[in-house]
Amino acid sequence: MQAEEHLLKKRVNLFDGIAMVAGGMIGSGIFIVSADIARTVGSPGWLMIVWLITGIITIIGALSYGELAAMMPSVGGQYVYLRESYHPLIGFLFGWTTFLVIQCGSIAAVCVGFAKFSGVIIPWISDTNILLQVGSLKLSSTQLVGMLLIVFLTWLNTRGIVTGKWVLNIFSSTKVIALLGFIILGLIVSNSAGAFHLNREVFWQASKIGEGNHEIPLAGIALIPALGAALVGSLFAADAWYNITYISGEVINPRRTVPLSLLFGTLLVSVLYFIANFVYIRILPLHGNPAGADAIARGIQFATDDRVATSVMGVIIGDYAAIIMAVFIMISTFGCSHIMVLAAPRVYYAMAKDGLFFKKIANLNSKGVPGFALIIQCVWSVLLCLSGTYSDLLDYVIFAVLLFFTLTILAIFILRKKRPEINRPYKAFGYPIIPALYIVTTLAIMVILLIYKPNYTFPGLIIVLLGIPVFFLWKKFNKNSPGYQIQNGYEE
Repeated sequence: MQAEEHLLKKRVNLFDGIAMVAGGMIGSGIFIVSADIARTVGSPGWLMIVWLITGIITIIGALSYGELAAMMPSVGGQYVYLRESYHPLIGFLFGWTTFLVIQCGSIAAVCVGFAKFSGVIIPWISDTNILLQVGSLKLSSTQLVGMLLIVFLTWLNTRGIVTGKWVLNIFSSTKVIALLGFIILGLIVSNSAGAFHLNREVFWQASKIGEGNHEIPLAGIALIPALGAALVGSLFAADAWYNITYISGEVINPRRTVPLSLLFGTLLVSVLYFIANFVYIRILPLHGNPAGADAIARGIQFATDDRVATSVMGVIIGDYAAIIMAVFIMISTFGCSHIMVLAAPRVYYAMAKDGLFFKKIANLNSKGVPGFALIIQCVWSVLLCLSGTYSDLLDYVIFAVLLFFTLTILAIFILRKKRPEINRPYKAFGYPIIPALYIVTTLAIMVILLIYKPNYTFPGLIIVLLGIPVFFLWKKFNKNSPGYQIQNGYEE
């Protein structure tokens, strides 16, 4: 393995890093999840507060991760941080959940999302176009296109990090420019729109949509669980900013580049997301009727298929809105899935180096990338596409993702006590207050989810806990493996 280590090529610079952070964050969520948030909190003001909290949490998380990234600029990122701070078991549970559900499930979901929006332009691509059926198992043209995209992106990323970074730079830049163009156009047109006047009248009047689409007022303590539930969608729309940490071993001057990439990338996207939602409430009324005849009548709450951005574009430019937004979201989802396919195999590679995954995954191909890890990820993601269970799995791991976020930020406090001698080129902003605020906030959201969404949270927790016996079985049957090794990524 050591003979292969030199093959890891340091080719990722600051621009590439920012592109990876921003490109990973911008998927299809920003164009869709505001509808569900609007149904959950029921007021324009609280919709904006949800996105403001999301931005603050994301940026604080990125600033805090920066300390760990600068200390331990190793391939595997978050897996390494958890392994070094707690125990190899905790790192394994993160890698186990990442492979089994979080990353592969996200890849499947985003690639199938790409295919669904492709269907706006190519009608043959449709959930109802069943190409093959064996018993209860069905293969639609949408699933097929999603699976083919996964295979293509996997092949592309086996060609080396240089090829991968050029593709991510092109698509990330396109996404940011297009989102910025959408915002500018929306702000110009919104001057003549009357929706903001309607929204201003109910700006802080929170409510939620109950059974039969009846509006239930929210006030006082009842607003807290509503905010917690609403944050789930916005936090996932702003997720994947940490992918840059997975490839730290391939970053030029990672102790400086990774923290700066995290800061600038999350700040850029958080600001764009906040302003995009301001555009939404400038052009569409928040409240609407699901049976409304047009986008204005349906409002943000009941935008067709929750496609709020498409409804906004429909008001601005008319009939071509669906096609324009479909192309935009295809670009966005292609770029996002490319980054996920590129980054996560570095986690599996680091696990295999520790003897906690198949030995072959620790091998690099002739292009200096973990080729077999890419293939294993591809196979599982394709199977999830075929099964159609990826969206359910993603719902189940909301709690698990927040749990690993919290543990990772808590690792800063642990390592300050456990390893005070390690060089820290960058220290977490506002330590200890700001990282502590992040931990308290994510813990509060987890408690809210445990109480009010147990059907989603407990299955996610079970998926994580199932990794415990797997860890010990793996160790038992791999006695001759390298086992737990201290990686030297953070040593002087």
